[in-house]
Amino acid sequence: MVFILLIMGVIYGQNELKFNFDGDTPGKTPQGFVPAQTADRGTLSVWKVIKDETAPSGENVLVVVPNPETNHGACFNVLIYENSSFKDLEISVYVKPIKGMEDRGGGPIWRAKDKNNYYVVRWNPLENNFRLYYVKNGRRRMIRSSKLYTDETKWHKIKVIHRGNDIKCYFDDKLKIHVTDSTFTEAGKIGLWSKADANTEFDNLEIRELK
Repeated sequence: MVFILLIMGVIYGQNELKFNFDGDTPGKTPQGFVPAQTADRGTLSVWKVIKDETAPSGENVLVVVPNPETNHGACFNVLIYENSSFKDLEISVYVKPIKGMEDRGGGPIWRAKDKNNYYVVRWNPLENNFRLYYVKNGRRRMIRSSKLYTDETKWHKIKVIHRGNDIKCYFDDKLKIHVTDSTFTEAGKIGLWSKADANTEFDNLEIRELK
């Protein structure tokens, strides 16, 4: 029998987490999430819940608001859910870019040891691409890139299935990247990511452990 508990917009199941942010307080960072800056570059971004009538579900979404004067270049805005530990997993989130002169979009992080060590896959509509990276000791390295042309005014779903060293990355349920990588082999935390001045909304963050 699967035990499910709903608290503050979070659904806790057996080896799974679902965040729809609808039970969270607008204007505040969702409970359990901690904002950070990889390698302490730039200014700590504001991650807060807001209302958006276009939300994929409910009315609340999560938005990252970086400081465009200080957050540029290799400045990675991260939000880590501290009470999480997943190795083989399926993680998905809906993303909608709002604005950003240097960067836009974003995506999920997983197998994170801390703010400086993790996997991330992100969509950047300014560059028309979808890319998988690892960040190790605060330095980012690209694993694979895929060209992607789509409507950035709408919500889009990013999903990752990572089992062992096999990584599959999907955009709107279409497989775009399939690689093997062994940079991080142990369980880690999950979270969200944007770069530089990317002002981005997220909704329906779901994580499921794979057996």
